[in-house]
Amino acid sequence: MIYFYGSGLAYWGIIIVSLVLGGATQAYINSTYRKWSKVPASAGGTGAEVARRMLDSEGAPNVGLARVSGHLSDYYDPRDNRLHLSGENYEGASVASVAVACHEAGHAVQTAKGYAFGKFRTALVPVVNVTQQLWSILLIVGIFINAVGLVRIGVLLFAFSVLFQLVTLPVEIDASRRAVAYLGRAGGSIDERGARQVLTAAALTYVAAALVSVLQLLYLLGQTDRD
Repeated sequence: MIYFYGSGLAYWGIIIVSLVLGGATQAYINSTYRKWSKVPASAGGTGAEVARRMLDSEGAPNVGLARVSGHLSDYYDPRDNRLHLSGENYEGASVASVAVACHEAGHAVQTAKGYAFGKFRTALVPVVNVTQQLWSILLIVGIFINAVGLVRIGVLLFAFSVLFQLVTLPVEIDASRRAVAYLGRAGGSIDERGARQVLTAAALTYVAAALVSVLQLLYLLGQTDRD
């Protein structure tokens, strides 16, 4: 059989949806972040300082903090047990800076408390690191030599990446929930409201990416079912 993986309305529909969702969610997070980066947080202190207090009060006092370059490049790395905050959020004292810093602190608290979805996501990391490198190669080679079995293996490996993105959603949502709850207690209503808006906008980027990946998987499954 011959696979037509790069043609058809479904294929181009996924491309268009991907571009529209990606552009829209990125524009939304940027505009929301800019809006709240102009509003001073009432929690008191920079993003790093407020995150430090959240970590101490939520049972993760041993987590460190580090400054990294880049715009919105913040992340928590369980391997070195540190929050890596971009300069604007490490040193900034706006509602946006504090919200992002506390979101990353929320991930550290998840690790400290053994959050189930977080543990499952971490367990998937080494698997996904391998499958992400192999699935497209197997798919392309399988199409080129018209090997149905190889194509199906490639699609199966891609499914692990989709699963990883789906598991990431509750992990990100829970980290945001913890951040908003903490800022509601430690700051004021402005901090809570702003953090909710900023982190909801950020969560939409994960939702959009997961949706596009699911559509891609369904398309690939549909193509393999032609055999």
